[in-house]
Amino acid sequence: MSEFKLPAIGEGVVEGEIVRWLKQPGDRVAVNEPLVEVMTDKATVEIPSPVDAVVESIVAAEGVIAPVGSVIAMLTLAGAAARPAAPPPAAASGVVHTAGAAPVDESRGKVLATPAARVLARESGIDLSAVPGERGRITKAHVELARASYEPGPAAPRHESPPARVEARPSTMPTQVPANGQSAPAALRPVREAASTADETIPFRGMRRRIAEGMVKSYTTAVHYTYVEQIDVTKLVALREQAKAAAAAEGVQLSYLPFIVKAVIRALKKFPIVNAELDEPNARIILKKRYSIGIATATDQGLMVPVVHDADRLSLLDTAIEIARVSEAARTGKASREELTGSTFTITSLGQIGGVLATPILNYPEVGILGVHAIRKVPVVDDNDNIVIGRLMNLSVSLDHRVVDGFEGASFLQEVRRYLEDPTLLLLSGI
Repeated sequence: MSEFKLPAIGEGVVEGEIVRWLKQPGDRVAVNEPLVEVMTDKATVEIPSPVDAVVESIVAAEGVIAPVGSVIAMLTLAGAAARPAAPPPAAASGVVHTAGAAPVDESRGKVLATPAARVLARESGIDLSAVPGERGRITKAHVELARASYEPGPAAPRHESPPARVEARPSTMPTQVPANGQSAPAALRPVREAASTADETIPFRGMRRRIAEGMVKSYTTAVHYTYVEQIDVTKLVALREQAKAAAAAEGVQLSYLPFIVKAVIRALKKFPIVNAELDEPNARIILKKRYSIGIATATDQGLMVPVVHDADRLSLLDTAIEIARVSEAARTGKASREELTGSTFTITSLGQIGGVLATPILNYPEVGILGVHAIRKVPVVDDNDNIVIGRLMNLSVSLDHRVVDGFEGASFLQEVRRYLEDPTLLLLSGI
């Protein structure tokens, strides 16, 4: 047998979480064939087998955080006499693969799918066990693809548990009361249907655990405070409408986000303390001289922050292209570690959902994050005291008060406001 050790994955990486074994004991694996998925920092990578072999046993179960260089599996080299496969560790997830169908978690009797995929499948009447997945898991995108060609038919028997959080509702049948006014016999009383109390469990590991760890560290380390401003983006809306056609001719879908990125960069250059990091062990504040903007992106695995590196060197259209590229890479799970690390400031936007106000949590160790909210048509008073229709939007910036004082934080956001309310300033600054 040969020991399979967790290899060095990247510079500075000392451990990794075993997210999913792609092979089980008894399975044959070819050289360079993916064997296991491991998460480090915010990126999930596939580790290939270094040899042709049969998986003898799994040492590090899914969910285990293993140090680099530690043994995570035992392999029997190809050509050697293979012994009967050892059962997986007790802490393993119990995932088995069946040809032509999604993997089933035997410990729960469920198809492995994201919560968003389950909701969409229930709404569409689609049997998840018949939906082809990818890398052993079904996402919302797989269900949408199946729904496009799905025609309802007789439902195949399956072991999918009823949806969680089903509320018991009273019967709508009228209560039968005898003429004498006495209570009806028990046999005549309406019976409420018993609702299932079975809960669905989701493993707390992989990306979700990394997100949780990052949020806890940020919230318990940095001293958060939030400053909010309402800005008139009427001119920005008009400029973007004029530029959309030209951008489309270049194959670019132009949103407001590239304009906001450019305004943020101008403000960061004027207030460098917001583009900083606190190095407590060495008692120093590091002012970053690069402007790499993180773009908070919702994915099936949770909130991820792909990075537009050196955004100050990109044109407006190039910024739009790069935002779309790294965001799509994050959503599809193809983003590299470099594309998910190295940001100096983060922007989070809910797009059309927008909302009125939020207090974003810092993407630690950054000291600032900007929340972008919905643009709404509202009556405003112009310079001539006339009431006209304007476009207003709220921006909220959360900052680390250990580094950024209130006056500096407010001044930073007012500078962002200045560029967005008068986007010709962005043109003059060379967007």
